[in-house]
This record gives sequence, structure tokens and C-alpha cells, in this order.
Amino acid sequence: MRLGNISRRNLIFVAVSCVLILAMALMPTGYENPSLTEDTFYQKAEVLEVDNSGLQTISVVTIGNQKLKIKILGGQFDGNVLQAENVLNGHKNIDKIFAPGDMALAVIKTDHAHDKILSIRAQDHYRSGIELILAAVFVIALLAFAGFTGVKAIVSFVFTALCFWKVLLPLLLDGWAPVPLGLGVSFATAAVVILLVSGVGRKGLTALTGCFCGVAFTAVVATISSHWFKIPGTVQDYSEALIYSGFQLDLSGIFLASVFISASGALMDVSTDIAASIDELHSRMPGLSARELMKSGFKIARPVIGSTTTTLLFAYSGGFIFAFMAFMSKGMPFEYIVNTPFISAEILHTIVGSLGLVLTAPITAVVGGLIYGNMEHR
Repeated sequence: MRLGNISRRNLIFVAVSCVLILAMALMPTGYENPSLTEDTFYQKAEVLEVDNSGLQTISVVTIGNQKLKIKILGGQFDGNVLQAENVLNGHKNIDKIFAPGDMALAVIKTDHAHDKILSIRAQDHYRSGIELILAAVFVIALLAFAGFTGVKAIVSFVFTALCFWKVLLPLLLDGWAPVPLGLGVSFATAAVVILLVSGVGRKGLTALTGCFCGVAFTAVVATISSHWFKIPGTVQDYSEALIYSGFQLDLSGIFLASVFISASGALMDVSTDIAASIDELHSRMPGLSARELMKSGFKIARPVIGSTTTTLLFAYSGGFIFAFMAFMSKGMPFEYIVNTPFISAEILHTIVGSLGLVLTAPITAVVGGLIYGNMEHR
């Protein structure tokens, strides 16, 4: 009877989460701009021919116009073969060169009647197809291995993505206070993810309590540390573009919120792992006292902390391999590197996130011991 009740609660929570997902998916962000796209269409196109005579290579930089003959695939202009343009500005991080057979994302501008094409250019390589294939492989593999738990994991994944896209980002653009908003979104997503994956019960409550405490502690440490680090919010990409677009934003606050939002995923992992371990111990040996469960939780937590903190280091530093290589190639001293703003920002992310892990693990163990050890086994 107990297992049936828990399964029923979990199914109800999955259903409620799906309703929330549908509501967020239909909810406008307030930043849809019809005037920007009413005469502009984005369509997949095949590159048939290229003309590179307008390109010029200076040292390692290529600039100029690449002329393309492309075939539109889909939409009202399906099958049309048109001349398009690909402009290279000498920025290798965003410039691209097409070859025959490539798939491109074409930007088509038309008149107001949408009958006549005014201009067309190749925006970038078309990647939606392979992205969908990889996503499908991920879903199939997850469902094949995890079954209904995989379904809950997918629901939590979609909920988190929509919560960020439909709630966090629009409200930040609206000028909401970044830290309280970031905490609210972190708590909401953690609650849904943990209760979906761990279930609505003692295991979920244990993981949720540990995660909430860890996120709150991480936010406090990040707030205190950021004062001493003196890292401007403009250290993040595109932050200046927002200012130039006319938004009045607390960029430093947004950067601060990003610190504990980034760490919240790892905190969820740690709290969920320890809660699941304590739950399994209790199910195998229901006679264990709260003290014994706590001691076991601490033993489980130690290697989890050690491996996850290293995972954070890999996650944060992996994206800066080229930056580190550039510094090393110039012979920059270590002191110079670690005092560079964007490197200091990643150090802040890593250390603060690791501190959050160090607190989350023992708190989850203590909470799990109290919840499982002091409740009558049924």
C-alpha cells in the first residue's frame, strides 16, 4: 500500500510538472519582436555553387564576400535557386566559409506582401538537424536505461530549460533584482528536478533540504567573495551589447547570480546521490539509528565531494583551454593569469561552487539520518 501511494504521488507530480511545462511553453516572454521578423524568414538551404573570388586572405584572416548559389529547402520559396551572399569580416570566431553540398541557414528578406525576395544571405551552417538527432539519441538512450525514471529526467530537463528561457531571462531583462530572482529560480528548478528524480517522499525531502541549504550558502559566499574579487559584470560575453541596446541592468548582480545558479546543478547531484544512498541503506537495514545513518552518510559524502569538486574544475576550466594556451605562449606569469578578470571569474565560480558542495554533502547526510532514523519503518 505504501509503495502504491508513493507511486501515485509521483505520477501526480509528473502530471503537474507537465502542466507547468505546457504553461511556460505557451507563455510569451515579452521580447518577441514581430516587427523584426514579419518580413524576414529563416530557412534551410543547400549550397550548390560557391564563388570565392571576392575573398582576400591577409595573414591568417580572410575577409570579403563569398557568393553562393543556394537552393531553398522548405517554406513558401521551396525549390527556388537563388544567389546569396556570405560576408566575412575577419572575425574567425563568427566567420564561416561554405562549400558545395553544405547546408546553410538562409535569411530571406521580402517585401510586405511576402511575394518578392529583396535580399538573401547565408547566416551560418544549418545545425538543427544534427542537434535534433543527438537529442533523439539522448532521449532513447535515457529511456532504454532508466525507464520511467528516464521519463522524469526528461521532464525535469525540459522544465529547467523553459524556466530559464521563459522566466529567468525575461525577468532579468525587465530589471528584476538578480540575486533574489536567481535564488527563486534555483529553488524552483531544484524542487521540481529533485522531486521528479528522487520521488515525492523521504528521499526527495532529504535531497531537497540539502540542496536548498547548499544553494543558499553558495549565494552568501558568492556575495561576500565578489566584493573582494571586484569583478565587473561586463566580464561576461554580450554584457556590453545589452548596455548598448539600452537596457538598464545590474550586470554585477547578474554575474553574482550566475555563480550560484551555475553551482546549483552540482549541488543537486550531490544531495540526490547521498539521499539515494541513505534511502538504500535504510531499506536494506531498517534498524539503523539516526546516528548510524549519519555516519554512513558522511562516509559516502567524502568521495562524492572529492570527485564532484574536480568535476567542477573540469567543467569551468575546459572552456578556457585556448585562453590558457595563449597566456602560456606569451610566457605570462602565473600571477598575471590568475588576476585577469575573466580567469578570476572562473576561479570564483569553481571555489564558491566547491564550498557549496562541501556544505551540501554533510547537511544532506544529517537531514537523511534524522528523517530516516526517527521515522517508524512501515
